Amino acid sequence: MSIDMFINLSYIVAAILFIFGLKQLGSPDTARQGNLLSAVGMAIAVFVTLFSTGILSYGTIIICVLIGGGIGAYAAQKVEMTAMPEMVAVFNGTGGMASLLVGWVALFGGSVDSFTAFTVVLSIIIGGVTFTGSLIAYAKLSEKMDGKPIVFDAQRAVNAAIIGAIVLLGYFFVQDPSASSSTLWLLIILAFVFGVMAVIPIGGADMPVVISLLNSYSGLAACAAGFAIDNNLLIVAGSLVGSAGIILTNIMCKAMNRSLANVLFSGFGAVKHSTKTTEGEVKPIVVEDAYLILEAASNVMFVPGYGMAVAQAQHAVRELTECLEENGAEVSFAIHPVAGRMPGHMNVLLAEANVPYDQLIEMDEANAKMDFVDVAIVIGANDVVNPAANEDDTSPIYGMPVIEVPRARTVFVLKRGMAAGFSGVDNPLFFGENTRMLFGDAKASITGLVAEFKG
Repeated sequence: MSIDMFINLSYIVAAILFIFGLKQLGSPDTARQGNLLSAVGMAIAVFVTLFSTGILSYGTIIICVLIGGGIGAYAAQKVEMTAMPEMVAVFNGTGGMASLLVGWVALFGGSVDSFTAFTVVLSIIIGGVTFTGSLIAYAKLSEKMDGKPIVFDAQRAVNAAIIGAIVLLGYFFVQDPSASSSTLWLLIILAFVFGVMAVIPIGGADMPVVISLLNSYSGLAACAAGFAIDNNLLIVAGSLVGSAGIILTNIMCKAMNRSLANVLFSGFGAVKHSTKTTEGEVKPIVVEDAYLILEAASNVMFVPGYGMAVAQAQHAVRELTECLEENGAEVSFAIHPVAGRMPGHMNVLLAEANVPYDQLIEMDEANAKMDFVDVAIVIGANDVVNPAANEDDTSPIYGMPVIEVPRARTVFVLKRGMAAGFSGVDNPLFFGENTRMLFGDAKASITGLVAEFKG
């Protein structure tokens, strides 16, 4: 068996592992096995690639592997769960930059045909947009820059001009490809600029969708880079990531009752403000009184949001769940598709706390059960439980499917104060007749409830 045949057969094995791994990632019960399968596939891919001819320096590769592995190991241990969305954004960005560099390197092997030059252009454009777009997403998620849409006059015209220039420069480059041409440098710069311009007009509340979309872009960039260097596995892996990201993006847009175009370009128009005023009186409750209501409850539903991640309350929540179950209550967790600040954020948090997967239910199932829920406990969620989405046709989030907690007999909202959610939209839930506000740090409040149950 020749070395090339061995490499290609190994690539097929790795591709199969990627496909089965991705399939298993579709269910919480098999997600860990799917992650392991994909990791084994990637290890095989990296290992056999080192057998390829033309490797310039194994010493350099080993040093880079050690540096990258060290950074990854450090990040895995030190990055807080609240910072996972930002970390994913950085991963997307580095993936895009890696694809840009791989496409660029393809030009150093001598003359290239028009098709290869075209794929190089695609990897550079998509990779560059992904890199800087992900940096802006990171900055908005980490609140290093304002999460509100950044708009200015003639923004559409500027973006259209950038796209036109990219297309024109790409055409000229394909006619005369060169690793050191000024056209290539201009393409890279414009790709970086467009990545910034594409994300700054998107509001912070839409960042989960943007992260998913940028993840898809990183896959498409890798796919284009695979064509540029004629690597079949990179083409397959990039296609899988790209298609999976697009599918997830579509699912999240449906969960918000919005089109992708609306998410990407809504910042260009006027911001919509509600014309209705919130009426009612806030009814605070203390831990001791909340315990008395929970102690008598037979069906309790938790609705987690980003505030749970900030308070790092997931382990305390699991402990309270056990107390409720020992008291005879049925417990479930309603998961909204865009709760938190990245796809699956709440699932990751609850899995870390070893909350049983079968207790996690999707929004539609939660709403079907809501009339039979004695107590709905909202922990740090805001926009995904806002009844204005159903009741106020002047609200910016009107039409967005939400978890309908006001239908529960009693609603506890755990918050530090009365601030609006990430979208900046006021929430009339706080003034509901059956709503009780349990103010304070969510972890401290949950811990206090656990102490009450334990006597």
